[in-house]
Amino acid sequence: MSGEHKPPAVVVPPDPWTELRRHTPARIALGRAGTSLPTHEVLRFAAAHAMARDAVHVPLDVVALAADLRADGWTTLALTSRAPTRDAYLRRPDWGRRLADDAVAALQAAAAPPVDLAIVAGDGLSAVAVQRHVPPLLRALRAALGDDAPTLAPVVVATQARVALADEVGALLGARLALILLGERPGLSSPDSVGAYLTHDPRVGTTDAQRNCISNIRPEGLPFDIAARRLAWLIREALRRRVTGIALKDDSETELLPR
Repeated sequence: MSGEHKPPAVVVPPDPWTELRRHTPARIALGRAGTSLPTHEVLRFAAAHAMARDAVHVPLDVVALAADLRADGWTTLALTSRAPTRDAYLRRPDWGRRLADDAVAALQAAAAPPVDLAIVAGDGLSAVAVQRHVPPLLRALRAALGDDAPTLAPVVVATQARVALADEVGALLGARLALILLGERPGLSSPDSVGAYLTHDPRVGTTDAQRNCISNIRPEGLPFDIAARRLAWLIREALRRRVTGIALKDDSETELLPR
């Protein structure tokens, strides 16, 4: 009817959080349905939680990873920690920090003249991360080190590995530095993150204060080329100064700025 009164249109202001969500995988601006979360957010949370759990339990395909590394020109050696199973690894972190007896024997047999750097690719708490990201990260590291690359031991592919496993590997190989690329503890938005831990004068009993760490290495986090440049800077400075950890501040970003 021509004389019918129409209620004014309701203007809903734009939600400022919607734009912010585009810039982060963090769980913000989830909304609500009554006193609970919307169904789609509940399902997203369940899916992310399942991916994180899977990342912890999916085993590392050692054969495939070693083949990928050899295709890039690396020599490899596959070893295990003292943890005989994944369940034992999760329940006994100390077993993941030491090599199995046969692994010790294999490293002793492979020992050559001392080297500058021993690299370990360890499954850690996310074999998925190591499987996906270690080959491209090592390619980027080789490029970042350039012509003055340090002498290297074979890349050790280690299963049921914790950070400190690289200390024993480096000591047995007579390496001045040990670098372990390890699958980090999965988060709800990052089930495939790699952490890199660099240690000077590696030996059993080294503390975390003696290491430098670069974390969240993955395409959605710290890109491979940037992580490789930071690692290359730390490796060169650690060899020059003969220290890592709290004695070696990561000034790579300052050093890499254009002059």
